[in-house]
Amino acid sequence: MPPCVTLDRLPQLTHLKPKTKRAKRFLEKREPKLSENIKNAMLIKGGNANLTVTQVLRDVYALKKPYGILYKKKNITRPFEDQTSLEFFSKKSDCSLFMFGSHNKKRPNNLVIGRMYDYHVLDMIELGIEKFVSLKDIKNSKCPEGTKPMLIFAGDDFDVTEDYRRLKSLFIDFFRGPTVSNIRLAGLEYVLHFTALNGKIYFRSYKLLLKKSGCKTPRIELEEMGPSLDLVVRRTHLASDDLYKLSMKMPKALKPKKKKNVSHDTFGTTYGRIHMQKQDLSKLQTRKMKGLKKRPAERKAEDEEDKSKRIKKN
Repeated sequence: MPPCVTLDRLPQLTHLKPKTKRAKRFLEKREPKLSENIKNAMLIKGGNANLTVTQVLRDVYALKKPYGILYKKKNITRPFEDQTSLEFFSKKSDCSLFMFGSHNKKRPNNLVIGRMYDYHVLDMIELGIEKFVSLKDIKNSKCPEGTKPMLIFAGDDFDVTEDYRRLKSLFIDFFRGPTVSNIRLAGLEYVLHFTALNGKIYFRSYKLLLKKSGCKTPRIELEEMGPSLDLVVRRTHLASDDLYKLSMKMPKALKPKKKKNVSHDTFGTTYGRIHMQKQDLSKLQTRKMKGLKKRPAERKAEDEEDKSKRIKKN
């Protein structure tokens, strides 16, 4: 039998130093950073998932590669009732995003999409699949693995309703991929289009085709690539406003320092304000011209006026 661990020794055990270099590298990756890592997603299959839900998870995983983990075994869990298993998998695989698929009589073809904060569920929204077309069913060329997509959102609901606003934020977090400093035109290969209309969300994926147009800017055509989903919002589990603000808090080191006397207009033009002492324009050195040169008689008259003014003051 292993020896019992007292409560007094638990803090010491949690802060043990790594014994190997591999363990040290592993802990360094998990440490909090100023600029966070790329968000990975875990795709989990429920205990009673059918073929439709399984294929949806596979297609989403194909879009997320290599920033995703697909669990092939079935996991009997209910995210809206017990979140401990999701939090365990999140900590184990270091994933801050998840998608859970299940199927039952009450909620057929069910998807739960959510995200974590400090390995605890922050936001979670349940979606029902009404129509699905797989990647395999659309016989067109696909994009290579790891391609960063362009995201387009259409519909007033994404800006008006709080549930749809959070869902839009979730979709952006889930599919945006790594942050890049520069964009290459040839690297814009596919588009994910989300449309909110009449209480439904239409998810479409298109490949971008650059055609010759006779000028520098190419002509763009869209070709449906798949997958294609018609979704309905069912249940929601949203974080409170305070917790949501805390999760979006930016470290002080990353906050841009305010520059004094610098302003920008709506077009991005920078304006600077310079503070100077009051200048005596009479002493300002200008370009000398013979035509503006004073005659000796004018100089004598000015000197006499100055002398008279000084005498009056005294």
